[in-house]
Amino acid sequence: MHTTTNPLVSIITPSYNQAKFLEQTIRSVLAQDYQPIEYIIIDGASTDGSVEIIRRYETELGYWISEPDQGQADAINKGFNRARGDIVAWLNSDDLYLPGAVSQAIDALLTDPELGMVFGDALTIDAQGRPLNLLAFGNWGLVELMSFRIICQPAVFMRRAVLDQTGFLDPEYHYLLDHHLWIRIAKTTPVRHVTTSSKSIGRTSDDQSFSLWAAARHHPGAKNVNQASKFGEEALRLLEWMEEQPDLVPLVKRYKKQIYAGAYRLNGRYLLDGGQPKAALKSYWSAFTNKPGFTLKHKHRILYAMTSLVGADGLIDRYYRLPSERKSLPIKSYELEGWPGLDINTTNGKQRA
Repeated sequence: MHTTTNPLVSIITPSYNQAKFLEQTIRSVLAQDYQPIEYIIIDGASTDGSVEIIRRYETELGYWISEPDQGQADAINKGFNRARGDIVAWLNSDDLYLPGAVSQAIDALLTDPELGMVFGDALTIDAQGRPLNLLAFGNWGLVELMSFRIICQPAVFMRRAVLDQTGFLDPEYHYLLDHHLWIRIAKTTPVRHVTTSSKSIGRTSDDQSFSLWAAARHHPGAKNVNQASKFGEEALRLLEWMEEQPDLVPLVKRYKKQIYAGAYRLNGRYLLDGGQPKAALKSYWSAFTNKPGFTLKHKHRILYAMTSLVGADGLIDRYYRLPSERKSLPIKSYELEGWPGLDINTTNGKQRA
């Protein structure tokens, strides 16, 4: 299927002291069934053995460097500047691509030349690579992204021409830097969620096809775990940014309640994850006053926050997890067995909240 006439895909991995996971990330890229791929690693002067891992694979890399940088956005932007591909993406050094991810993304972009960005579905995995949850998204466009419907960053692929048009990552953002970019892209070009393809590797319990492109790792060192509350702060900052953009102001006014509810709901979620239930409830209330039904999709989280304040969080934690733990993850695990970084055989097969 794939020939030398296929567009070059540039994949960038920013890396800093993630030797525990880095080799698995690299192998998940090199194991893709698509060619040609230009793989670029930008390391921030790691001191934990990461450089030695990179050197083991340098003959298969398009470019790599290890030097101090100004953070994640700076590292990724360095990679963008080096990239020669017509299609670009980045994969953080603790995440994974899943089988056929690049092929499916390119198939979608080649099928519809109007698309500037595509995204698939994903798994969350723990530090040992055991699947935790399925992240299945909707066909969200600009309004949904402005309403803080969050997509999984490693499951996103972009046209280089669109990236050049919209600009690279803004280094002033440290937590929702990807979402900021998605909004800028979506306001200039169509984006699409890819749900089915000839290589789709799973189905939901209601027989709806999905395409798994990536695995996002949750572990104690991840930003979305140890700096959770900062994500919410940046969501509110991103809301202010949207209100200052002349081309977005009409949409902000038209969908104000939905957008505000999305921002405060996301802030509430991350405040709760960051161990601040009282502040989380305040933010959830702000979301509720704007769009009650949308906010109550987080009813289990809201209940957890309320009971945490009276010391009953242990009981409600079990209640919160129990409904979802009864469901097995709807994936055909045999197609993922042996994939770099995954531990399918020892997973309990349960979907977690």
